[in-house]
Amino acid sequence: MPTIHANMTPPSEVGTVCPPYSPSSDAPVGIFDSGVGGLSILRHIRAQLPHEHLIYVADSGFAPYGDKPEDVVAVRSLAIARFLVAKGAKALVVACNTATVSAVKLMRVQFPAMPIVGVEPGLKPAAAATRNGKVGVLATERTLAGAKFLKLRDQIAEATGAQFLLQPCQGLADQIETGELDSQEMLAMLRRYIAPLLADGADTLVLGCTHYPLVQASIEQVIASEGFRDIALVDTGEAVARQLGRLLDAGGLLRALDAEPARVEGWTSASAAALSAAFNSLVGIDPEVAETSFALPSTAGHI
Repeated sequence: MPTIHANMTPPSEVGTVCPPYSPSSDAPVGIFDSGVGGLSILRHIRAQLPHEHLIYVADSGFAPYGDKPEDVVAVRSLAIARFLVAKGAKALVVACNTATVSAVKLMRVQFPAMPIVGVEPGLKPAAAATRNGKVGVLATERTLAGAKFLKLRDQIAEATGAQFLLQPCQGLADQIETGELDSQEMLAMLRRYIAPLLADGADTLVLGCTHYPLVQASIEQVIASEGFRDIALVDTGEAVARQLGRLLDAGGLLRALDAEPARVEGWTSASAAALSAAFNSLVGIDPEVAETSFALPSTAGHI
């Protein structure tokens, strides 16, 4: 857990005070990411839990998270969590690998009764999927350097004999945020990161950032252009949606199947028009989207 410096505002004092947690099954599920990447998770949640109301936050004005100190990401993530709880969220999905690493433990301390689901690279399913024991992991540098990730990698490698080839993808999430998912620049960037993994023998690739499934078609194009076939791609979004469903069911919080149609709303710290376009192109829906700010006290730069 990050250290709280004496001259800084601790997480419990950052942002507005939320009402006590008293959930209703008709309340929404809150989902957030540093940008539009978490829409890949939202797609799986809508597919598996189509009756649930959803609130999505894209913190695009503060993106990317991957190049910021862990304590800064933690404070930011806690502020967004409070925003979603104040909006009445009955559960939280941290649809960002970096935010999960930095803040999910703090969120569970601050909201102990609330179902909270984080995301992490799918090393275990990748180890089960590989045929030759070599797994390439595409993720942000922050995710790959995290102690939790490295511990998980070592545990799974020891248990399965799988070899994990780590590839930090600097700038890839930012490129995806532009919305040009199949541009020549995108293909060149993907080739730069994927080709070495394929050359090293990886037959399975972990999409270790929630942004990356949004360019799966381009990833498959690069793999084919490099002359490879039967490369398995691992996206953990489906598993996240299943876990959310299990936690809601266990807490008696699943929304009734015969209730009124589910609503989706979006919030962003950048451009509402950009998030609306992302919803339309990536999810095929046109929800209400608004802009907001997660401004923190000047003393809350670090925890």
